[in-house]
Amino acid sequence: MGRQVWKPGNMLYPLPAVMVSAADKAGSANILTVAWTGTICTDPAMLYISVRPERYSYGMIRETGEFVVNLTTEELAKATDWCGVKSGRDVDKWKEMGLTKGKASTLSYAPVILESPVNIECKVTEVKELGSHHMFLARVTAVQVDEKYMKKNGKFELNHTGLLAYSHGEYLGLGKSLGRFGWSVKKR
Repeated sequence: MGRQVWKPGNMLYPLPAVMVSAADKAGSANILTVAWTGTICTDPAMLYISVRPERYSYGMIRETGEFVVNLTTEELAKATDWCGVKSGRDVDKWKEMGLTKGKASTLSYAPVILESPVNIECKVTEVKELGSHHMFLARVTAVQVDEKYMKKNGKFELNHTGLLAYSHGEYLGLGKSLGRFGWSVKKR
């Protein structure tokens, strides 16, 4: 069995599928589906999203310097896809997908999506203009979580939310646990 070499832009690697919410200073809000995102630092907590400059939400994020990463679930799969193929210039994604704007706790403009189990509030610290996409490096200023996924001991049950991933044009539910951190070296 051989191996094929692909161009890096072919995107054969799985990524999270998230909905990013943003708003401009005049109060117009939008939802943008993003697959190019991830953690870049734990202390201070930071993440990034990469967005094409021609996207409607791009100008909102540049203007206000803030956005919210809203984790998606199998239940939100249709909205996640729809918000990624429709433009906020043409339609009200909130209304069309029946999503609810919530107040961010640390941001002035960008709302959270209340149907999302996790809302990560972010303030942009730097923009890297890399080519087709510009990378927004951002400090995490707050994280809101749906109480129904919280245990009495304060543990957040993220794995019970039905998280969604995106891989080569397909949305996938994240299923069964294959092991815990360190399981491969744990003494028996």
